[in-house]
Amino acid sequence: MDLQLDGKKALVTGSSKGIGEAIAHALAREKAIVVVHGRDRAQAERVAHAVIAQGGRAHAVAGDLTRDDEVQRLIEEAEEQAGAIDILVNNAGGSGGSRESWIDTQPASWATAYDRNVLAALRVTTRLLTKMQQARWGRVINISSLAAMMPPPSAPDYSACKAAMNAMTVSMAKAVAADGVTVNAISPGTIHSSTLDARFREAAAQGGMADEDAPWEEIERAVLPIFAQVPVGRVGRLEEIADAVAFLASPVAGYITGTNIRIDGGLLPSL
Repeated sequence: MDLQLDGKKALVTGSSKGIGEAIAHALAREKAIVVVHGRDRAQAERVAHAVIAQGGRAHAVAGDLTRDDEVQRLIEEAEEQAGAIDILVNNAGGSGGSRESWIDTQPASWATAYDRNVLAALRVTTRLLTKMQQARWGRVINISSLAAMMPPPSAPDYSACKAAMNAMTVSMAKAVAADGVTVNAISPGTIHSSTLDARFREAAAQGGMADEDAPWEEIERAVLPIFAQVPVGRVGRLEEIADAVAFLASPVAGYITGTNIRIDGGLLPSL
């Protein structure tokens, strides 16, 4: 299927690694012009160069999304390099490694997590949304998490932030639907990242289930049932998240807005 993204300009926040990096590659394969973002300019440039080496078009910008001045600067740089942004993927954020429980969680942790996830997305979006409305075309895709709907007992700040992003998605979608702009969320479940790979291998070694350097399939088969009861029987792949983003970013998905697409292998036991 031709997703009709040739020449569309996409800014993907937090795309110097992980899910964001996979999204940048997927959009570039569909011929979009991708602006790779990260806090570390060298890492963002590495991904941009990799996209270009594979025949895509890409630029790199850097900046801290918790600072208004840096957000303004990086958006200006992105527009100078690529042109007006058609597609915004709010991927930056994450848990920050939080393992707080309800016993030791602190208000300061919640404020930091909210700034890193929700307000970071807000700072970027509000600087681009009006321009999309004026152009009568645009896409905003917020990367949420299954934790927003199926929160674990730990890291409650992260689950709450992603739930806020889901509410933000629906509200924004209603506000701009008549202007040719769609706003959607994607909620990944258990996805094979470098962090998850390391955790699974450590658990396998500690539990005597497999050698830490065993093939991934052996590690996954042994450890996944301990972490999550995924009906599909495996963890998700970065490319599966990225392909869903590319679809939502395309003109083909023009009648889809205000949705939250779960990519979780059936883990959430409800619609």
